[in-house]
Amino acid sequence: MRLSAALRNACRNLPVGPGHVPRHGSCLVGARRTSTPLPFGSHRALARDASTGSGQTSEAAVKLRKQRDGSVSEHAIREVIQQSRQELVQLCRENTAITPVLAIIQAAEDDRLLEINKKMAAKVGLSIMDISLPGSCTEEEVLEEVLRLNEDAAVRGIYLHLPPSRITPRLLSSLAPHKDVDGVCDVNVGRMVRGDLSQSFTTPQARAVMELLTRHDACLEGKTAVMVGGEGPLGAVLQCLMEKAGMALLRCHPDTAALQKQVGGADAVVVLGGAPSPLLAGWLKPGAALISCSPSLTEPCAGAESLAVSSWTEVAQLSAAFRMQNVVQSCGMWAECQRYQPWRLRPLKLQPLSPVPSDLSISRAQTPKPIGQLAQEIGLLPEELELYGRSKAKVRLSLLQRLQEQPNGKYVIVAGITPTPLGEGKSTVTLGLVQALSAHLQLNSFACLRQPSQGPTFGVKGGAAGGGYAQVIPMEEFNLHLTGDIHAITAANNLLAAAVDARILHEAAQSDKALYNRLVPSVNGVRRFSPIQLSRLQRLGIKHSDPAALSPEDVRRFVRLDLDPEKVTWQRVLDTNDRFLRRISVGQAPTEKGHVRQAQFDIAVASEIMAILALADDLTDMRRRLGSMVVGSNRSGQPVTADDLGVTGALTVLMKDAIKPTLMQTLEGTPVFVHAGPFANIAHGNSSVPSH
Repeated sequence: MRLSAALRNACRNLPVGPGHVPRHGSCLVGARRTSTPLPFGSHRALARDASTGSGQTSEAAVKLRKQRDGSVSEHAIREVIQQSRQELVQLCRENTAITPVLAIIQAAEDDRLLEINKKMAAKVGLSIMDISLPGSCTEEEVLEEVLRLNEDAAVRGIYLHLPPSRITPRLLSSLAPHKDVDGVCDVNVGRMVRGDLSQSFTTPQARAVMELLTRHDACLEGKTAVMVGGEGPLGAVLQCLMEKAGMALLRCHPDTAALQKQVGGADAVVVLGGAPSPLLAGWLKPGAALISCSPSLTEPCAGAESLAVSSWTEVAQLSAAFRMQNVVQSCGMWAECQRYQPWRLRPLKLQPLSPVPSDLSISRAQTPKPIGQLAQEIGLLPEELELYGRSKAKVRLSLLQRLQEQPNGKYVIVAGITPTPLGEGKSTVTLGLVQALSAHLQLNSFACLRQPSQGPTFGVKGGAAGGGYAQVIPMEEFNLHLTGDIHAITAANNLLAAAVDARILHEAAQSDKALYNRLVPSVNGVRRFSPIQLSRLQRLGIKHSDPAALSPEDVRRFVRLDLDPEKVTWQRVLDTNDRFLRRISVGQAPTEKGHVRQAQFDIAVASEIMAILALADDLTDMRRRLGSMVVGSNRSGQPVTADDLGVTGALTVLMKDAIKPTLMQTLEGTPVFVHAGPFANIAHGNSSVPSH
């Protein structure tokens, strides 16, 4: 049955609501963005008001709206928001470390949708990180932000609020699946199609469409639907959801010639984004539902035959509510990862040979699994890992913060063992125990070993990777440079030693004024003390912070450490055996002006910096400990520290990566932390506090 031309013309500009519809038998779900939603009411009353004129129509719509208890979408939004808010409150109560933050990357897109998402986030209790890029931004700039947010531990969800043409396959594939709350990355779409929803997110817009369809018709099974347009993840996910609900779906192009026939036989018509084709009111069969996800609909050439309908506002609001629900789900998934759970470890099989080959042959015969795979198996997050090739990685100390509420495990120390003639010492026993616990008894266990020194490795003692079928692999990488931690200690130690001798030389050769100009130079006519210099002034009891305000006596006390060359205790280090460096003479060059003194080289792992590396909790703690190192005494017998020399910051920079433990694996693919170790494999060989 067709409406009269007069009635169609009168109804064309009416605001169309999500409840009942402006003609018999059709359900138009949604409303224009610029219109007031139409309340539930009789289609006869609506038609009668429309026929009397536009002014009376508006009055009738307002009157009916006041009588309305709420639209279908509003009820759905309230339910989703309330449920999400309750779940978030419960999650935050159980885990105070949760940071419910949604990051929105925006570039020249509709601000109205952004405001809708912000309002929904506020109702749920989420925080918004708004990243606004210029409209001329490139794919590389957007990709840089995405990768940064992937690594940001405080962000629980990422939403790309970009024009469709800007959302490229490269951007979608770069999204971290556990933060893709829009469910558009390849992994999440694939999981949806496969039916695995436990670790993925459903596209909010697709959920909104399904919710509206369900509320229009409680039973969707056996119904037919036509999807107009909809390329990309949204169309694929919506098709999957409809088919799972038992609906028969037909996808068609907006300009297809058979569109009218297909729409006329459908129980539901969903118009997705792009430039949708106009749908004639007469095409819809009685009881059909029409949902449009497009911001606007264009009318056909025969304007009198069209009824322009847009449900952008309601679909957008409901989609935003589901998006916030996905962020809450992401928080829940994160919280679940913090709970203790058995590892899904894939052990590597051993193939013991008799007679037992050499340690090196055994190590080379076993192919280690990628270290990123091992990290995933034991519950480390991608942003907590810094890969050093295929078989080793640094683990960031942010892991300690994430696991701070975890109960402590069992701490087993293997000590006091005199190696047998076959070499079974502390390292071999430790690795054998961990392989037995993790690979065979399925108990979460970590081996913690000290990093070996090249001194004993190339000496009589040999390597320190264990032996036989209980060792760290690859053995060569473990025994040699590893990730350069000991080299960093060598550089930092010798930098401090160089600063000591340079300070003795300059203080002996320059006046107080010259030293002051060197230590506090004028930059663009302005002198300023550095933070470490202000700390030295405070220790000296000098209360001035203006370099020009110091008296000559204060300047002298500030610039002169007055180190006694005979009382310097800080020595240079080297991580190889060279017994002829045990006693040396420094300052022999003519440029050193006769400042010769006796010194020595120690092995690098005997440096105090190695002990600090093993004890430091974080970079701040390490900097404090490095600054307190005593390098000698002045002529008055007072200790002189690294802070007094002003090199603490430089030492910390050299050690900033060394403070992170190194992750490796045993022959059976179980995890090993390799870190620090005062005296390394020379003596007791304990590892670091952070790695434990």
